Amino acid sequence: MIGKAVIKRFMALFEDGGAARRGGGSYDPEAYQLAAAALLVEAAQMDDTFDERERGKILDLVTTRFGLRREEGESLIDAAEDAVARSIQLHGFTRTIKSAFDHEERVELLEMLWEVAYVDGKLHDYEANLIRRITGLLQISDRESGSARKRALQRLNRPGP
Repeated sequence: MIGKAVIKRFMALFEDGGAARRGGGSYDPEAYQLAAAALLVEAAQMDDTFDERERGKILDLVTTRFGLRREEGESLIDAAEDAVARSIQLHGFTRTIKSAFDHEERVELLEMLWEVAYVDGKLHDYEANLIRRITGLLQISDRESGSARKRALQRLNRPGP
């Protein structure tokens, strides 16, 4: 279960340049799950609303992607909301993702971000801007981002822009 201790470890990632690791030199899976969820929450909040559709979409995405039970996914989203409220920049989240996810996984996360942005039926300018910034920070090409966007829209059964 994600809790305050995980948030503290995650915040330590920002302070020590991403070196917070669990024993044996491997990355703490809770930290990168929290980083991914925080980016999804940040995208959902960009239009000044974080409604049940967006929260439900994020819950579906994180439980599926990380193999979590529903309660664990809900705890992860709560912790992500707290982390977003405490954070002043995206770099800590994206640095954690870059160090723990391979390129394909980063593209998959971007696709998840597009799904969250479009789940309410419209793309707000702030959401689009955030995803463009995250695309660059995750070192994903514009072409790959466009393809991820199309796949997300297809999954949501929405026409392209």
